[in-house]
Amino acid sequence: MSARTQPTEPARESHRAGFACFVGRPNAGKSTLTNALVGKKVAITSNRPQTTRHTVRGIVHRPDAQLVLVDTPGLHKPRTLLGERLNDVVRTTWAEVDVIGFCLPADQKIGPGDRFIAKELAGIRKTPKVAILTKTDLVDPRTLAEQLIAVDRLGKELGMEWAEIVPVSAVRHDAAGTADGGAVSDDGDGGDSAGGAGRPTPPGQVALLADLLVPLLPESPALYPEGDLTDEPEQVMVAELIREAALEGVRDELPHSIAVVVEEMLPRPDRPADRPLLDIHANVYIERPSQKGIVIGPKGKRLKDVGIKSRHQIEALLGTPVYLDLHVKVAKDWQRDPKQLRRLGF
Repeated sequence: MSARTQPTEPARESHRAGFACFVGRPNAGKSTLTNALVGKKVAITSNRPQTTRHTVRGIVHRPDAQLVLVDTPGLHKPRTLLGERLNDVVRTTWAEVDVIGFCLPADQKIGPGDRFIAKELAGIRKTPKVAILTKTDLVDPRTLAEQLIAVDRLGKELGMEWAEIVPVSAVRHDAAGTADGGAVSDDGDGGDSAGGAGRPTPPGQVALLADLLVPLLPESPALYPEGDLTDEPEQVMVAELIREAALEGVRDELPHSIAVVVEEMLPRPDRPADRPLLDIHANVYIERPSQKGIVIGPKGKRLKDVGIKSRHQIEALLGTPVYLDLHVKVAKDWQRDPKQLRRLGF
């Protein structure tokens, strides 16, 4: 009997592994969805557009599969060289993944930005595409139904067939895939909030999304060791956590001007083994001298708050006490300067 005609039982036991990419316009909730699926914070979140600047891989381990999530920046109309490079990152990622998840907020009508991305996705013929309605906790059932119909219609208008259309909430998912069984309540990528309190969310919808993505992956052994939740270098993740804290409460024009570089991460010498301390020295870069006061705040209070909040997050990430030394520096017009962009890691 040939391999093609063998009983199907072994096929059900085969292992799948591959890459899934979440795309969408800024503030579509992509980062929160990534964190919810992984069960731990691997992507920074903010209610500011274009928070994500790196492709962060979150790794979901299952007995039957390993799902590697690639969280890209939001595709947008670029106004700077940085914006152009972020868009290039998105398009490069699309060409390399096994399945694309297109995130559309359930609480907002499909707009020009969504259509722009959908049109580009329609040009990618071979890669299966899943439409994901995020933030379903913010809408009632009738609005959700209308949005599901609109998404289906959008695909048909562009001659594109969705592999699946899945409504999810990364905020309240009673049985849905966080490591500790709790809710993920960060605002995602501008993302989900608890504003829909009182409206029930179907349990397990985030886990259901993983169930629907896995069959679209190729048969493969695991790509990453068991226990790894991301392949992002620790230094990059620390810088991102500092930037996330720095983004809170700043004026609308400032978020895009903030970059963070960790210059040094070293264990404090001569510390006893039972009382380690990690020294982290990082620079927060802005584009103009006038922005320095905004980041530092009156008598340094804002920068101190940024340090306290980010230090707690860093200690949780690294599992060790941290001394965090922050400095604010001006890198004039760095978003438009190729040399500055390279120096800042873009």
